[in-house]
Amino acid sequence: MLNKDFIALQSFGKNSFLCLTLELLILVSSFEKVPFPVLPQKVSELSLSMQILATGICHTDHHAISGVLYTPFPVILGHEATGIVESIGEGVTTVKPGDKVIPFCISQCGKCSSCINPNGNFCMEMMLKNTADKGVLSGGTTRFTCKGKPIYHFLNISSFAEYTVTSEFLVTKIDAAAPPEKVFLIGCGFSTGYGAARKIVKVTPGSTCAVFGLGGNAGASRIIGIDINPLKFERAKAARAPECISPKDYTKPISKVLNDMTDNSVGYTGFEAVGHLETNHIFSFIYTSVIVGFPPPPKMLTYDPMLLFTGYTWKGRVFGDIFSRDEIMKLTTKMTSQNYDFMAKIFDLDQLIIHVLPLNKIKEEFYLLHKGEMYVFYMFIISKNTICII
Repeated sequence: MLNKDFIALQSFGKNSFLCLTLELLILVSSFEKVPFPVLPQKVSELSLSMQILATGICHTDHHAISGVLYTPFPVILGHEATGIVESIGEGVTTVKPGDKVIPFCISQCGKCSSCINPNGNFCMEMMLKNTADKGVLSGGTTRFTCKGKPIYHFLNISSFAEYTVTSEFLVTKIDAAAPPEKVFLIGCGFSTGYGAARKIVKVTPGSTCAVFGLGGNAGASRIIGIDINPLKFERAKAARAPECISPKDYTKPISKVLNDMTDNSVGYTGFEAVGHLETNHIFSFIYTSVIVGFPPPPKMLTYDPMLLFTGYTWKGRVFGDIFSRDEIMKLTTKMTSQNYDFMAKIFDLDQLIIHVLPLNKIKEEFYLLHKGEMYVFYMFIISKNTICII
């Protein structure tokens, strides 16, 4: 039984604050200005409760705060995490208390037409119930309350808390040896980019790619990173994107710059990872462009039909086309396998971990994320009494 006594540790602006009970540490975004205790309810038949070990700030969390992504308030944000299952509903069969798990915002029920189709990963279980944008879980209710009123979920996960409740279809068991302070990245950002290169366009060794938003993988022989913030270049180069340019350094269009750099050989793939639809117009000279970043609604993308006629392709797939429960388990298994050095041969997750800050700096972290002065990921390591950001 959770103690309702709490201490307001820190105010993070008019919409966010931290609450601490004896057993629950949680960050709540709300239009109210006064902190309040939040108590999780019991799990339902196909739900489970989990203790959060590590969670990251993704730009999608910032979209919720800024209003780009509709989110009902008050809400517990966060969706990139690792945790340990604490309790399960009567119908849960794939995990048990004590299992280390990764949650994700794309479900995999394993039974609907999308889940059994190898060409799509957008589970109909989630789409038909349409619960994520309503801030509720299956059944149409929240699992958090305050003074008898609902506190809403974010993307069915809400990981900015010491404990949370989610669906069995939204977690997968991972190797107990997998380091939670690293593999939480696989729950969203890493898998989205990795899947875009490996699964959506199937980048082949020897190809040339342009990446708006930086980072590189999949064996391309030449990766050119494009970003307006040069502070990101050092880490991008360490992440196998050795050539980095800023559009601000040129007076001519960036498409012309890329053509000049490559003798018109950037004719394979462009990755748009910043969530700006305008950058897709730059890809008119590229055969395939992939929208990786979350596009802000309700913007519309216009195009010249002649591009399609001449072979140009636009692609996009949520969560990098990753089948969440199946493929995340495989990725983390590879990471800890003695016969497969995941970190060295595929991607060094350490390069996405930035630094350690106390929780009372979280407002600053979101501000830096908004300004583009941080690089990729920010992580909380959560314990009973403290949270750090890495």
